[in-house]
Amino acid sequence: MLRSFLVLFITVAAANCYAAAMQQQLYSPDKNISLDINTVKGLTYTVYADGRRIILPSVIDMELLTGQKLSQGLRVKSMSRRRVNEVITAPVPDKRKQIPDIYNEVTIQFKNGFGVIFRVYNDGVAYRITTGFKNVITVKDETAKFSFAAGAHAYAPVIHKREGQDVYHTSFEEQYPYKALDSLSADSFMYSPVLVAVNDHLKIGLTESDLDDYPGMFLRGVNSSALTATFAPYPLKERVQPGDYPQKVVAERANYLSKTNGSRNFPWRVMIIARQDKELPGNDLVYRLASPSKIKDTSWIHPGQSTDEWIIDINLFNVPFKAGLNTASYKYYIDFAKRFGFERIMMDAGWSDNNDLFKINPAINMDTLAAYAKKQGIKLSMWTLSMTLDRQLDSALKQFQKWGVDFIMTDFIDRDDQPVVNFYKRITQACADKHIMIMFHGAYPPKGFNRTYPNNITREGVLGSEYNIWSDKPTPAHNLTLPFTRMLAGPMDYEPGLLNNAAQGRFIQQKGNPMSQGTRSNQLAMFVVYDNPLQIFSGNPSQGYLEPKFMELLGSLPTVWDETVILDAKVASYIVTARKKGNQWFIAGMTVEARDIIVDLDLLDSATYDAVICTDGVNADHYGSDYGIDTQHLTKKDKLPIHMAPGGGFLIKLTSKERDTY
Repeated sequence: MLRSFLVLFITVAAANCYAAAMQQQLYSPDKNISLDINTVKGLTYTVYADGRRIILPSVIDMELLTGQKLSQGLRVKSMSRRRVNEVITAPVPDKRKQIPDIYNEVTIQFKNGFGVIFRVYNDGVAYRITTGFKNVITVKDETAKFSFAAGAHAYAPVIHKREGQDVYHTSFEEQYPYKALDSLSADSFMYSPVLVAVNDHLKIGLTESDLDDYPGMFLRGVNSSALTATFAPYPLKERVQPGDYPQKVVAERANYLSKTNGSRNFPWRVMIIARQDKELPGNDLVYRLASPSKIKDTSWIHPGQSTDEWIIDINLFNVPFKAGLNTASYKYYIDFAKRFGFERIMMDAGWSDNNDLFKINPAINMDTLAAYAKKQGIKLSMWTLSMTLDRQLDSALKQFQKWGVDFIMTDFIDRDDQPVVNFYKRITQACADKHIMIMFHGAYPPKGFNRTYPNNITREGVLGSEYNIWSDKPTPAHNLTLPFTRMLAGPMDYEPGLLNNAAQGRFIQQKGNPMSQGTRSNQLAMFVVYDNPLQIFSGNPSQGYLEPKFMELLGSLPTVWDETVILDAKVASYIVTARKKGNQWFIAGMTVEARDIIVDLDLLDSATYDAVICTDGVNADHYGSDYGIDTQHLTKKDKLPIHMAPGGGFLIKLTSKERDTY
């Protein structure tokens, strides 16, 4: 739903706009960001913030296989400007329900069949290439350069190339080391978002939005203070990579990126601008730029919390049955979900043959489980291998409907070339037709797709909790880089909630009983700090039963929000996030180093609130699972002192004692 307050169109006749279009300027609504567009020698743009140049002249171009280029013969055919002030109502509000969408825009159409649209917001700049050809076109290459002043650095998710595959095969699960831009060579491939630190204060998040029928944007170094886009070429031949989780990989690529409609808009190239780190985690520019929902009725989409058993390897205890991939274990998960307020459980890999969704594990009776889950008011969710789901799509979705399944995961995709981008759309639309939500794993970030198809409720594309099984990569610093980097491109399925927590320096890897690095309260805080409308609890329910007060708090947390406010934050260091849902506020914090803060409650209204407060225990710096839960009555006049241990955190749940007027 869009409520339009003001839309102003100014169309300039082609005969009069040629000279003016040689150099155009566009300002943000608040006048603090400006964009210079220059078409004298090719197409370049320059970005200014607060009167300072933050992006140096940077090239935009596109070349077709026929040899036609955007930059050739840049004679302006027409130009129009508009100002927009609207409000987007999000059907699945991972940050906020009402999203102001305010920007100034200029559209330039060239006589050579190409065009470009620029938008300037108060919090960023974006542009997209357009084409107006009659027939199908083949895009050979696109140039998208981002140039910065000397000394710029980046939080750079450099891809580790897989043996026997090209660099465009990735699960989009890397760390974000801080690197000087001029240290990044042409061999340094990164997926987006990439966060660039222009100076000590200002940062720019580089990513894209509205990706459709086109390969995703990677970035690579150029041995200077610049990054340039690169894209996976079109796959000509594929082969199946064998193993427990087979997947299609590219054996041969073409000398072009995509074959697509000749008249279309290409993806937005997005530059999110932040003067303070705390402006980044709550930013929703990528969502605003995406195409509106193609699903008219979204009432059947139900966010919420789920359990998952894969990370702990179904390592249950204090149970009268043999734990494993069997009916009794999943009934136990259903009972756990019912007890602590989870909406659904995930049945992860192993419930069926990975290569045949109708070859069900003989230890599992799906009809019995479906009936039991329905009786308990709990939904079943199913893991699938993407290659198998694609092959059995229609029949599988019908079977899932019979079992009452309203949410599935599909896994092991690990590409974003044009056919795979179209795979996401085709699968998501098929699920929407059956009123089924879907999450992609081994996947690139949403990049606005979750606005266009709200039933694609979340994605992985993040180095998350599962890595605790086999590595030490999910450090507190990594976990506190994600809200400022990966989360810029949409919701992420990190799967927090591990109940075995190790103080920094005491972490060990152990299958079946994985630890998190950091404290228990740190894991709890992730459920509020991280955007994810379908949060998945990855901890051990047998341990959870021993700590009912903690689990009741965790199970009561919403996953979608009326409003999000980042109270304070520093990338890779700490964050304090406040979110509102109905008559409740939730405030959560995470830190790398030990930290003492004061939580000011002046964002509350005049009501008195019942508060449940979970903080690091006095010994959490040595024993990570040490925590304390307290209850108080609080008002907006109160200020709460909070101590966070190294790798620590906290969570405050505030419920108004007055009637909810939401």
